[in-house]
Amino acid sequence: MPHATQPSTAAAAPVITASSPSSGAAGTAVTLTGTGFTTASAVTFGGTPSASFTVVSATGITAVAPAGAGTVQITVTTPDGTSNGVGFTYTTATPTISSLVPNQGSAEGGNTVTLTGTGFTGATSVRFGTVAAAFIAVSDTQATAIAPAAPAGTVNVTITTPGGTSAGIAYTYVAVPVLGSVAPTQGPLAGGNSLTLSGTGFTGTTSVRFGVNAAITFTVVSANQLTAVVPGGGGPGPVAVTVTTPGGTSSQAVAYYYLAAPVLTSVVAGSGQVGGSNAVTLTGANFLQATAVRFGSTAATTFTVLSATEIRVTAPPGVSGTVPVTVTTPGGTSNSVAYLYVGAPVVSGLVPDQGPSAGGNTVTVSGSGLTYTTQVLFGSVPAGFTVVSDTQLTTAAPPGVLGAVTVRVVTPGGTSVGVPYTRVGSPGI
Repeated sequence: MPHATQPSTAAAAPVITASSPSSGAAGTAVTLTGTGFTTASAVTFGGTPSASFTVVSATGITAVAPAGAGTVQITVTTPDGTSNGVGFTYTTATPTISSLVPNQGSAEGGNTVTLTGTGFTGATSVRFGTVAAAFIAVSDTQATAIAPAAPAGTVNVTITTPGGTSAGIAYTYVAVPVLGSVAPTQGPLAGGNSLTLSGTGFTGTTSVRFGVNAAITFTVVSANQLTAVVPGGGGPGPVAVTVTTPGGTSSQAVAYYYLAAPVLTSVVAGSGQVGGSNAVTLTGANFLQATAVRFGSTAATTFTVLSATEIRVTAPPGVSGTVPVTVTTPGGTSNSVAYLYVGAPVVSGLVPDQGPSAGGNTVTVSGSGLTYTTQVLFGSVPAGFTVVSDTQLTTAAPPGVLGAVTVRVVTPGGTSVGVPYTRVGSPGI
């Protein structure tokens, strides 16, 4: 007797019996209850796949609602088919703004501001106060807007979506800084000097520039004053100084001049008495606006700038020896050139201390400070001489009348006290 065949059973498609909640915004977690969920491969909201879902059991699934609008059908798909649909209604929540970056900018507008918050999907406007801004809703939690121009002050930024308008969040418009002056207006090529900037709108300064170069450091003293350390310059000449704040960059033509340091090539005369007061001429370059001429560490009290290449100066008092002479201008301090302070010479003796009136005989002069001798005088008559050392020289007595004459030695340090020399007649006369 033949056996009866058993009917085949096909697995049933999943069935959704309930969903909770039945409405909400994108991102809402929805719990589905039903049967046949074990092998679920997709959960869709009106045909749009859920951003993520979790099969809790054969009878339960949680799914995150994707972006959507209106009322849609939620379905679950398994290898055995797709379930019936249950309704889910999208509701649009009122957007919220949690932050603005940056939260301030120029009164001229034009800068990009990033809004962070929630519920930005479907945004229809972003306003700075009452003024609409160009914007893009990047995601449900972020939008970017171009700040419109507005007077200096604080306004509330809001975003509007079909869910309503957010509460405002403060954004501050800052006036563009105005630079009135810098002091001093000039300095050395190497920079490093400090100067004071005066103007308005300096609060929140982010940079101070000299041409294209940023100041080494700067300090905001007040809304009307800054101090800055000047950077090095590329070459001599003027550059524009600018101040930048969240309000923008100053546009006034305020110049700072970089000056080349002076160069000293010669000092004439290169020596003089320790008491000073002799005239000295300096030659070189970049002498205009000279502020000081120094002999060693001593500043000359009197000097005249004759041109960019010449200065006439009265040597100050000093001590015997060589000192460096320098010239200082707003461009810096020059190289140095040697200047010799010489003490007055002293003559202590003559050997012999007499000779024929016809002259021509050799006289040895002893003393001190004789190295830089420029003249040997017999009375007012100069004589030839040879410097042997700082304490001795020899000279040829010139002819003269019978009797005593004073011998003196002249150096850049002065003229010695005279020592007598006697001219005598030839024997037998």
